[in-house]
Amino acid sequence: MAHTAAPSVAAVPGPREAPPFHAQSHPRLRVQRAAARTKRRHFLRAVRRFGVLAAVDATVLLAARALLQVLREAAWSSAVTTLLFPEGLMGGWGSVAALLVGLVASGAYASEERWAAFDTVLRGVALGAGLAMWQALDIFGIPWTITHWLLVTGVLGAVIGAERGVLFLAVMRFKLAAEPRDQVILVGDPASRIGQRAASELLNRPGIASVGWLSERGGAKDYLGHPSAVWEVLCDTGTDTVVLCGDHLAPGLFEAVAEAAAVAGCRVLSVRDRETLTASRPRVLNGGTLKMLELTFPAARAGQDGLKRAFDIVVSAILLVVLSPLMLALSLFIKLDSKGPILFVQDRVGQAGRVFTMMKFRTMRDGADSEKPLLAHMNTSGDSRLFKIPDDPRVTRLGAFLRRWSLDELPQLLNIIRGDMSLVGPRPFFESDLAAYDDHHFLRLAVKPGVTGLWQVKGRSSIVDFEEVVKLDRQYIEDWSFGLDLSILLSTIPAVLRRTGAY
Repeated sequence: MAHTAAPSVAAVPGPREAPPFHAQSHPRLRVQRAAARTKRRHFLRAVRRFGVLAAVDATVLLAARALLQVLREAAWSSAVTTLLFPEGLMGGWGSVAALLVGLVASGAYASEERWAAFDTVLRGVALGAGLAMWQALDIFGIPWTITHWLLVTGVLGAVIGAERGVLFLAVMRFKLAAEPRDQVILVGDPASRIGQRAASELLNRPGIASVGWLSERGGAKDYLGHPSAVWEVLCDTGTDTVVLCGDHLAPGLFEAVAEAAAVAGCRVLSVRDRETLTASRPRVLNGGTLKMLELTFPAARAGQDGLKRAFDIVVSAILLVVLSPLMLALSLFIKLDSKGPILFVQDRVGQAGRVFTMMKFRTMRDGADSEKPLLAHMNTSGDSRLFKIPDDPRVTRLGAFLRRWSLDELPQLLNIIRGDMSLVGPRPFFESDLAAYDDHHFLRLAVKPGVTGLWQVKGRSSIVDFEEVVKLDRQYIEDWSFGLDLSILLSTIPAVLRRTGAY
């Protein structure tokens, strides 16, 4: 929806002089490229954990139900068993499914030791039993239903809790025998009380191998560097988890390290005296005697990325089918309106700095790119990264109409199908612009660029401050949810109809 012409950095001065720039070696882009692999690793671990736990839980529940049936039929126990656990109570696959749903909702399939914590299991069983037994109110009445619910919760809670305890011990023994796989970076003061507790408790766990410390205190054991070097350190290590230890980091450094680790797809844990947190949904982990807060959920984010990609493919395919007559008609009109190709193709920078070919309907006369240096003085933004000319003389009559209604963007549905872009995301800029990027600008490259986004629904080309564009892009990335994508897509329609900032 935003319209920019191809840049010529030599002819159109940027906001500052930049040294020679090599995008492929930039640490922030290298970290972003590795993030998908790291998130996928976390996601596969979560899937394996869920599959194993669900299979064992279902087996134990079915075994408990079979044992209950044997007790009902045994002469020495049938009377008592039938009174406490009558026929029709918690029977069938529906009850097993309800118990599994309750366990999921309580977090009994979450990471770390939380899945083995008895209070978590008990809450899940109580919720699942309640879901399965609510219809029994009409049969047994409120007093007996509550009594049965308490008995089922207690018995199954003890059974599944014991099963989880045995499974946890087996997993720990397996991890002790296996090579450590979780690479952990600790951030903070290794000589502080919290730093020492975190190192002692975390690094003594099976399966965890310390990479070292990022610390403002130089010379510490396993010293990797200053926390400000977090991007470079993440580039050079296969880090899975970053642990922020204590309040000894300045607030700016805390935010910077947490952001870098989240972009890298790492799991970020915080051990602090005060809860100055950057994540929106921190939760307490059962980490032995040390309580930690998990600030990022890379496995969940990998699942969200998959959902977003599936949504992009389905919606784009439907739109291509529905809009194909319009796109064919526009192709014919473009050919009749002016000389030149129907499509305008241009290299843009996508996720993690990868270059792709973006497609649009041509809205300028053929060869307009070569005229850009002559029009540099007309750029209203004063910034080569946002080349904006309200009445660009290169735009054709039909092109002005296509831009006004954002119809020139329709071919980007093919970019979405190819995986270069998403329906919603930051707009893609040019590779030559990266040389003028400050460090905080690179976060906008952490996700796939979009056909529309917050910039477009907030004002389109009327926003001519690059810092404001970056602010909106960062806001989208940090607050992303499927609901936010839907909201932006719905807001795009009135934004196009208003035609504010469209040129």
